[in-house]
Amino acid sequence: MKPKSSRFYLSLAIAVIICGAFLIYRVTKQSPASTTTQAQITEKNQATKATTAKKTTNSESTTMQTPIDWQKSSETKPYPDLDQVNDFWVKVDLKKNRTYLMSGDKVIYTMYSSGGSYHHDEETGKYESYTPTGTFYIEPERGDSFYNASLNEGANNWVSFKDHGIYLFHSVPTDASGNYNVKEAKKLGKKAASHGCIRLSVPDSKWMSENLKTGTKVVING
Repeated sequence: MKPKSSRFYLSLAIAVIICGAFLIYRVTKQSPASTTTQAQITEKNQATKATTAKKTTNSESTTMQTPIDWQKSSETKPYPDLDQVNDFWVKVDLKKNRTYLMSGDKVIYTMYSSGGSYHHDEETGKYESYTPTGTFYIEPERGDSFYNASLNEGANNWVSFKDHGIYLFHSVPTDASGNYNVKEAKKLGKKAASHGCIRLSVPDSKWMSENLKTGTKVVING
């Protein structure tokens, strides 16, 4: 066999260099397009998440009574049938002025509420609500109405969750004659306002008084 000349190897080397340069050029040229595509995908995913979040927010807001009306139920949909609810409990968020009816980790109904006013606790040095926080359980005590002469305030549709008649879920407040205090009622769902109980709209408080079974768990955060 006749040996290949040096010119052959030189030609081969040049061909390899040309091919390599061409591949580098292709990768470099396509890279911005790939980057652009990835950026478009990322942007699209973010837009999808934003749309989903917006739908969730809108979905919640469309079932809530707006503006807040203390004479109506908090949501336009019916109250849940607790016989059909698994792992039912109640969650109160004092800072958000909301009370949530829960099925496990899922919120099944949201109520406008107002808990205890915030004050500076000299013992702890913290800014705290007059409503106790923690885990409690609905107690047997409940009734149609009450009036506390020392506070010059009463309410309707009450049910106790702590200290057997001291801390309650109840309606917006009433006066000595049983009339609703409209000025206080207008604070519902907007600010903390009570002496420690959880205020609710009139229909919401009635439903809670009639449907919360003794022993139902109540978790209060704030």
